[in-house]
Amino acid sequence: MKIRKFCTTSALALLLLGSGNFLNAQVNTLTSKEKKEGWKLLFDGKTSKGWRSAKASTFPTSPKGWVIKDGILTIQSSDGAESQNAGDIVTTNQYGAFELSFDFKLTRGANSGVKYFVTLKEQTGLSAIGLEYQILDDAVHPDAKLGRDGNRTLASLYDLKTSSKAGATHAIGEWNTGKVIVYPNNHVEHWLNGVKVLEYERKSPEFRELVKISKYKNWKNFGEADKGHILLQDHGNEVSYRNIKIRELK
Repeated sequence: MKIRKFCTTSALALLLLGSGNFLNAQVNTLTSKEKKEGWKLLFDGKTSKGWRSAKASTFPTSPKGWVIKDGILTIQSSDGAESQNAGDIVTTNQYGAFELSFDFKLTRGANSGVKYFVTLKEQTGLSAIGLEYQILDDAVHPDAKLGRDGNRTLASLYDLKTSSKAGATHAIGEWNTGKVIVYPNNHVEHWLNGVKVLEYERKSPEFRELVKISKYKNWKNFGEADKGHILLQDHGNEVSYRNIKIRELK
């Protein structure tokens, strides 16, 4: 018996886009439906518009730093140090309740992160302080074995809560899609490739207890700002981003 295989053009396009092989012409754009729903691009695929250094009012210009090419925003590999080369970049705007979506691609052993509710008030000398959607090669990078119960692994709320992402992760070198949803009532969700991998209540007693046993315990009111910047981290490893978009929730 022969089984007929078929796929519509639109379905095939979505499949290829998910694998990272679709034409760049389809990347960094919004559909008419997304526009009606209030989505806005945070990265236009061509310029650094809407982004600046976490330590300055301009975009970093280090030759071994952030590069925009072929619709992709890439932090180049340096020496693996945290925010010591080109440094982190943040959105010029700040956000409260929102849905944030982004594609990311890791190289072997790489480390980065997408942070939110970043206020830039804390002075650390390293990466700016904020709630972090961890971006990491769990199999190779040593940070995956630190923290508690895997709470520094991919898609986790860094050093606070572990993601449950079994079967949701694409291979190193392939595109993944991350999502952070912060509802107006402070319920927060992390998603990876269409799978919800964790949730928590920001500002809740349970959240504050997690902070007390984390690396953030000495930062007053950590993660509780009403608004903050979105941040992409330079951790000295090559990681790429595209399709970064957001819609504010009310």
